[in-house]
Amino acid sequence: MNEVLELVFSTSFAFSVLRLTTPILLAALASVISERAGIGNITMEGTMLISAFMGVVVSAYTGSAWLGFLGGVVIGGLTGWLLSYIIFKLQVNDILAGIAINLIGSGGTVFLLFALTGVRGISTSLSSKVMPSIDIPFIRDIPVLGEILSGHNIITYLSFVTVIVIWFLLFKTALGLRIRSVGENPDAAKSVGVNVYKTKSIALTIAGVLSGMGGVYMSMGYVSWFAKDLTAGRGWIGIAAAAMSGMHPVGAMVASVFFGIADAAANTLQTINLPSQLVLMIPYVVTLIAMCVYAYFRLQRKKKLARKKA
Repeated sequence: MNEVLELVFSTSFAFSVLRLTTPILLAALASVISERAGIGNITMEGTMLISAFMGVVVSAYTGSAWLGFLGGVVIGGLTGWLLSYIIFKLQVNDILAGIAINLIGSGGTVFLLFALTGVRGISTSLSSKVMPSIDIPFIRDIPVLGEILSGHNIITYLSFVTVIVIWFLLFKTALGLRIRSVGENPDAAKSVGVNVYKTKSIALTIAGVLSGMGGVYMSMGYVSWFAKDLTAGRGWIGIAAAAMSGMHPVGAMVASVFFGIADAAANTLQTINLPSQLVLMIPYVVTLIAMCVYAYFRLQRKKKLARKKA
């Protein structure tokens, strides 16, 4: 037990929490902006896989990590736009369209990896690049705090900056107002001249860009290669984090850190003598329990409001 406590209450554990929060947070922000626009977007997992694959391929063939990052983010945005086209132009159910994109992300990337390298498992034959890590001046020299906050991949810092950007977009800009209006009442928004289809398409494209950043981080930050189902459910956990946040960017960040702690705990506990199957279950069990607790308190709050109205 003492060994477990020493591992958990260490700077390396806190550092790991921030690393593992990054893809969950970006997926959560993507879910927040989609839900604010009134769309049931479940494509975070598939979009992250597609972007993770594209980042590795582009960086390997161009020799540039930044071009790989750009390629992954662009394909993420295009995936979001494609989802909007399928839902609004082709009139396909949003959940069915999301399932299709997730299946393409899981199976299509493996097919393309085999077509490019002749290997189905992992992209180690591609000499892909990694996004740079940053040592923050002054902070890196502070004991304990520097070991936790400095030295992360640049996408980790971008993910936390993005929380502020998405908050500002949703609550302080005209576009954010339109996104929230079409999500709450599309008919009323349309009656005052808002292009509902265009606004929702923009929201889904932004969500695709955010998921794309999360995917690129997984293959060019967290690790330096692509493998089948590399994201390991982090897109789904991001959706859960967004739901727990009440669809607010800051709340999504807090919930994502909570799930990042669970993920880091699973990784840390693998270093001691515990069954690996049990340890790997931790993030998913925690997600399930957290969603049940959240649903319970939300139901209790609704009952209280109903009693007050009565």
